[in-house]
Amino acid sequence: MIQHDEFGPEKIVEVYDTKTKMNGILVIDNTALGPGKGGIRMTPTVDVEEVFRLARTMTWKCSLAGLPFGGAKSGIIADPKNMTKDQKKNIVQAFSRALKPLSPREYIAAPDVNTAEEEMQWYSEANGSWKSCTGKPANVCMKIFGKRDEKCGIPHEFGSTGFGVAHATAVACEHAGMNIKETTVAIEGFGNVGSFAYKHLEEMGARVVAVSDSKGAVYDGDGLDFRKISEAKEKTGSVVNYKPATVMKGTELFELVVDVIIPAALPDVINSRNAGRVKAKVIVEGANIPMVPEIETVLYKKGVLVVPDFVANAGGVISSYAEYRGYNPHRMFSMVEKKIRQNTKNVLDYSKKQRIEPRKAATEIAVGRVRKAMEKRKK
Repeated sequence: MIQHDEFGPEKIVEVYDTKTKMNGILVIDNTALGPGKGGIRMTPTVDVEEVFRLARTMTWKCSLAGLPFGGAKSGIIADPKNMTKDQKKNIVQAFSRALKPLSPREYIAAPDVNTAEEEMQWYSEANGSWKSCTGKPANVCMKIFGKRDEKCGIPHEFGSTGFGVAHATAVACEHAGMNIKETTVAIEGFGNVGSFAYKHLEEMGARVVAVSDSKGAVYDGDGLDFRKISEAKEKTGSVVNYKPATVMKGTELFELVVDVIIPAALPDVINSRNAGRVKAKVIVEGANIPMVPEIETVLYKKGVLVVPDFVANAGGVISSYAEYRGYNPHRMFSMVEKKIRQNTKNVLDYSKKQRIEPRKAATEIAVGRVRKAMEKRKK
C-alpha cells in the first residue's frame, strides 16, 4: 500500500512505449533536499507499491547520509532473462527518453536489480546528460561528450558500499567497547558488498572466520584468508571449495559464536526462526532489509547492537553523489569513509542517549532533516 503523507510521494509516473513494449514506473518521493535519487529495477514483478517503498527508503538514506539528494526509485516491468542484449538496450533507452522531462532535473537514476554500468551508459546516452544517472562505466562522460576535463564514472566494481559497511562495523565495534583488531566476523554473501566489506575489514585487522554464498558457508575459527577465498570463488564458483575450512549450510552462519555478523546479500535472513539463536554482539546490515524491524526489536532487547541498513550501506549512494559531482575515486573513498563513520557514530550515540533502537534513532534524524528542508522551501 502506498503511504501518502506529509513527505510524499510527489510524483508517480507510469510510462509505456508501443514500439519496444517498455512498461515503466517512476516514483519521486521527496525532493526537499535535492533531485530524487534511486536505481532502476528491472524485474517481471516490480510494481508501483514496491517502487514507492524503495523510493521512501531512499528519501531517508540520502537525508541521513547528508547528501543534497531526495528520494526516488524506478522500475521496468520486464524479464531480462528472456530478451537479447539489443532488446534490453532498446527498452532501457525508451525508458530514459520517456523520463527526459524529469531526469536529471527531478530524478537521477542508478543501477539496481538487473541493471548495472552498461545499462547506465545506455540511459545517459538516450537522455543526453551524463548527470541523468550514476554508476556509469569509468570516464564514460569523456567518451560520450568529449569533455576531457570531466572525471565522471565511478562503477560499482570499486566496492564503495562494502567499503562503507566495513567502516560502519569499525565504528559499531568501538561503540560496543570492542577492539576491531580482536574482533571475529561472519559475513553472509561474497558479492559486491560482502567481498569488499571482507577485504577492508581484514585490512583493519579484524578476523573474518566465516563467509557464505548461494552454495553454502565456510568456517575457520583461526580466520579465513581473503586472497585464497577470492581465488576459490573465482576458480570454482563458490567459497565452499576453500581449503582448509569447515563447510556448513549458509543459514548456520547466523548462529555462530562470533562478535559481529554482517548480512550482506539476501533479505529476511535473520527472522523469527533463528533470531533467538543469534550469539553475535553486533549486527551490521550490509544488505537491504536482512531482517524486519520487529526482529531488530527482539535483538535490541537481547542487547544486540544492530546498525540499520540505510546507515551501514549508504556508501553506494555517497559514491553516487561523488560521481554526480565529478569527483575522482580517491576523493570518493575519502568522502564515503568520513560520512559513514560520522553518520554511524551520530546514530549510535543518539540511540544510546535517547534509549531507543538505532533504526528509530536513524529515522528520527533523517526525518528531522527532511522536514526542516520542506519548511525552508515553503518560505
